[in-house]
Amino acid sequence: MLKIWRPKIPISDCYENLKSALINRPTSTHYDRCRYHHSLLSLPLLPLTVLSGCAIIVRGQPRGGPPPERQINLSNIRTGALARRAPQSQPDQKDTPDEPFAFQAREFLRKMLIGKEVCFTVEVKTALGREYGMVYLGRDTTGENIAESLVNEGLATVRREGIRGNNPDQARLCDLEDQAKASKKGMWTEGGGTNTVRDLKYIIENPRNFVDSMHQKPVNAVIEHVRDGSVVRALLLPDYYLVTVMLSGVKCPTFKREADGTESPEPFAAEAKFFTESRLLQRDVQIILESCPNQVILGTVLHPNGNITELLLKEGFARCVDWSMAVYTQGAEKLRAGEKSAKERKVRIWKDYVAPTANMDQKDRQFVAKVMQVVNADAVVVKLNSGEYKTIHLSSIRPPRIEGEVHKDKRFRPIYDIPYMFEAREFMRKKIIGKKVNVTVDYIRAATSSSETSTIPAFAERTCATVTIGGINIAEALVSKGFATVIRYRQDDDQRSSHYDELLAAEARAIKNGKGLHSKKEVPIHRVADISGETQKAKQFLPFLQRAGRSEAVVEYVFSGSRLKLYMPKETCLITFLLAGIECPRGSRNMPGGMQVAEPFSDEAMAFTKELVLQREVEVEVESMDKAGNFIGWLHIEGVNLSVALVENALSKVHFTAERSSYYKTLVSGEEASRLRKDKIWANYEEKKVEEVVHVMEEKERTANYRAVYVTEITDTMHFYTQDVETGTQLENLMETMRAEIAAQPPVEGSYAARRGDYCIANFSADGEWYRARVEKVQSPAKVHVFYIDYGNREIVPSTRLAVIPPAFSTRALAAQATEYAFAYIQVPQDEDARADVVDSLVRDIQNTQCLLNVEHSGVTCPHVTLQFADSKDDVGLSLVKEGMVMVDVRKEKHLQKMVGKLPPWRNSKSEMKLNIWRYGDFRDDDADEFGYKLKK
Repeated sequence: MLKIWRPKIPISDCYENLKSALINRPTSTHYDRCRYHHSLLSLPLLPLTVLSGCAIIVRGQPRGGPPPERQINLSNIRTGALARRAPQSQPDQKDTPDEPFAFQAREFLRKMLIGKEVCFTVEVKTALGREYGMVYLGRDTTGENIAESLVNEGLATVRREGIRGNNPDQARLCDLEDQAKASKKGMWTEGGGTNTVRDLKYIIENPRNFVDSMHQKPVNAVIEHVRDGSVVRALLLPDYYLVTVMLSGVKCPTFKREADGTESPEPFAAEAKFFTESRLLQRDVQIILESCPNQVILGTVLHPNGNITELLLKEGFARCVDWSMAVYTQGAEKLRAGEKSAKERKVRIWKDYVAPTANMDQKDRQFVAKVMQVVNADAVVVKLNSGEYKTIHLSSIRPPRIEGEVHKDKRFRPIYDIPYMFEAREFMRKKIIGKKVNVTVDYIRAATSSSETSTIPAFAERTCATVTIGGINIAEALVSKGFATVIRYRQDDDQRSSHYDELLAAEARAIKNGKGLHSKKEVPIHRVADISGETQKAKQFLPFLQRAGRSEAVVEYVFSGSRLKLYMPKETCLITFLLAGIECPRGSRNMPGGMQVAEPFSDEAMAFTKELVLQREVEVEVESMDKAGNFIGWLHIEGVNLSVALVENALSKVHFTAERSSYYKTLVSGEEASRLRKDKIWANYEEKKVEEVVHVMEEKERTANYRAVYVTEITDTMHFYTQDVETGTQLENLMETMRAEIAAQPPVEGSYAARRGDYCIANFSADGEWYRARVEKVQSPAKVHVFYIDYGNREIVPSTRLAVIPPAFSTRALAAQATEYAFAYIQVPQDEDARADVVDSLVRDIQNTQCLLNVEHSGVTCPHVTLQFADSKDDVGLSLVKEGMVMVDVRKEKHLQKMVGKLPPWRNSKSEMKLNIWRYGDFRDDDADEFGYKLKK
């Protein structure tokens, strides 16, 4: 409780004085109502402001708002007057300097009292309301007498003209002054104290240079005045610069000056000012001078117990401002976090705040999705886990555009004709297309409608979000490359990116480095010829594409399951491309006679093609073109033939034109499997009986052209894989270089997501080395079936032992070296034990050895060949027949019958010796079924 001592007055007056006293100890209920106390500085019972060596201002604890102030002048003493600046409205007057030891007296009192509890007695109150009394350090008059301390240090003189002889307190002051004189303390030292007068600097000629000279290093200072919550007047030490500093990155409610000269505070302006005053006024602080735009010094005030800027935001006394946020050196994310906390708690200036995404569920605010398409450079189409497609716009960025121009030309193509639009789209496409990204919804922009009087175009409702992949903010990466700009908002517009400050910083870097849109170089021009539907141009271009073999392309658009628009980067042209060898269900379209109804599964076929190839880099083989100037051919993506994929997924049928292609057998095999499953377009299929058609083959002679191969793998079905000896050195060099690169830069474990048909590198379990492989099946992340394309063996491995194949070692650099073959002229035993015996024999005789190979005829799945031992030139198949392990396969072709005739008959000497399959003696045709054979007659 504050104690006020006023002798010789009635008890009722004492009660009234006590009632009107400003300072009372706060109760717990009071602290519950007022949250001004904080970890920055615990508020004392009596925060003080020292006006001079003999005048202070006392304030009590707040009760629902800032408390009133009360000035107390120390009785019976006098200190030097502090410097005063001449009024700027009176240029004839000069600044008044400090009197000797005036500043030292003020500093002595400031360091003693600021933040401490005091009590005081009022002895005299003048007609003008000035109060004179004694101030004691502590809660009662037993504490240290402030006036006596000043006199004892030689910082104040005693007013002896008013001294009463019978007043012991006044007599003690005189004694203390005499002792200070005798000890030559303070102003009683020799020399008069001229060296104690400050050289105050009120004006800085070049504020920008002054701020730059500080190099953003902390400067010691004393806060002399608080204009509002975010603007202070500081005395910089030790050079005595008196500067006005605005807190970087924030703005508090202010006091508006009306026309009549009065001030009207904005809501919470007085509270914000008191909040800053109670913590910083006349405190020793450090200030980081950060910038000086338009002669306004921006800085950050640091107190040993905290940062007032962050505290103002957290308590809801200030809001972030974008224009000064970029210069804040302590981390803009801290300011945004403080503002976000105040918004969530709806305190003070945010009491009516409504979050932009307040009505959204948490699962709708943050989710993982797969990017299916990049729309220009500020939006993407993603596929959610539910299978739904959703368009997401990148928050707070604007893609490249041509200002003030409206293009009505139908030939105008924004992606190619707007500078840097193509670069921006390509950057995003290569970065995220087909990959899973993290989406955090920042806000939902309401739909706008255009009108004749409005210049704002109509937009549908937009979901604006921050999209990240691998911790990289795609919008920030775009802006840092100079491929997009940051939108500037009104100060009260909170619908912005949650990483808005990072976007502004990225844009500042792009501007500084002159990147992209901010470059002073000539803008890139993309002259792309669109020859879609241009028959004459297509005819001229066709021979070039046919000779090129496989050409690189990017799928720009998907019209249907088998009709696409491609961008050819090397040829810089756009073409319409039709998939060869298949017949896809047609979608709905406008016809002269009306709307054509879509065929069943046309939408599914188009969705399948989009998901697989839209905006992906592919390879195309052009075979021909149609009358409309559309090119026809085969499209491959990561080893997958799109025509085959559509047929295998029962979304297309094989067209008769595929018969002359090398992919015909694969197409037929895939169609047969889909038909048997009765899946999708084959759901209602009923197999019809057809008569057997015997094809008469043209008689020709057998050719023997043996070449050296190396047998690497033998399967359980008696098929085997070989490598050409001629290319063996190339494979060895490639594997050595690849493993050296992997050892230097090991792949991140678990970073690769396996997908069927992908080419990758796999860590073989037998020797721990890396080999090129193809994913055949993904059973689970722990069970991925891979095929080693250079050796022919297979293995089931976890996805953690797989990685992306480096481009320099892909199949483009060196084709897969393992080629599958089957033995010609011999029958494969159907009995598992008999077949296992043959495979074991082959493994012993030819696996990992060099042989001679000759292709005899084509097979359903692979060529059929004869194989000879490299040293003896003996035929491997003939040896198996002689050993009684297999039987001869009689061929109907005349040119092959000659070769079969050279083989021994199945009833030969081995049957007499009862070897292997003949161990049960001579058997009849009906007995052969027991071993899975059908004897030829």
